[in-house]
Amino acid sequence: MSGKTIFTGNSEQKSTHKSQIHRELNPRPPIKWAGGKSQLIARFKDFFPANFDLYIEPFLGGGAVFFHLLPLNAVLIDNNEELINLYQVIRDDLEKLLSSLEEHQNTAEYFYKIRALNPQQLAKIERASRFLYLNKTAYNGLYRVNKQNKFNVPFGYYQKPRIKDEENLRQVQYALKNAAIILGDFTLALHYAKKAAFVYLDPPYQPLSKTANFTGYTSEGFDEDSQVRLAKLFYQLDKEGCLVMLSNSDTPFIRNLYENYFIDEVFARRSVNSKADKRGAISELLIRNYQER
Repeated sequence: MSGKTIFTGNSEQKSTHKSQIHRELNPRPPIKWAGGKSQLIARFKDFFPANFDLYIEPFLGGGAVFFHLLPLNAVLIDNNEELINLYQVIRDDLEKLLSSLEEHQNTAEYFYKIRALNPQQLAKIERASRFLYLNKTAYNGLYRVNKQNKFNVPFGYYQKPRIKDEENLRQVQYALKNAAIILGDFTLALHYAKKAAFVYLDPPYQPLSKTANFTGYTSEGFDEDSQVRLAKLFYQLDKEGCLVMLSNSDTPFIRNLYENYFIDEVFARRSVNSKADKRGAISELLIRNYQER
């Protein structure tokens, strides 16, 4: 572990990683995703590098950081098949997706009928439409699968869920226009790494306790061994000269893994817990191999 400092400019310097057209876009994440970073973007702004030629995000999720930065060149990776298929369809076949979204109904009976479908037996458009529909109508917008990789979140009973947000989806499509969208393990980031690339790592968090272990984005989960594998990737990316930033829980285990790097605390309101009174602001860690600009 190098613990090196890479100077990236100052807060008055304009970012050079996106065009004027991209600066005029204002896309929001098209889905709600547990652990999404929309609420933390304001805190993250001072920590993003000012300049980079390539953006790499191996845990894409809702993509809040990507949609804030709007880089011209990006490699977006996730091991969730439904998620990656959705982004690919938005980028490549948005018109067909919009037509499919028109067909959905906001009723419990219809919801459970769609939930019961096997996504692997659907065409790409229908699969993406199902995923987006479930995300908008399931309880709390949560995406969770069981060990059989079956989506198991109940119906949310929302009065007017925005299943088809056409205006935002068109902006999302434009933002994704030149992005490589790849299904795979987070270690694929190393294949695309190059000096001065900015890599943002937002893995499923290390649980704060044995009863707070939500890692249900995929059937495999994300255990301590996975956290150690991720730390090794962080070190390798550092050696490649990448600008690396990682979010994770504030635990002794995580602090020890990254003790030779820059660590800051940020506070976020957790919304995964089913009990509203346990969704308070909790300290999280922002870990970097470079100083803030």
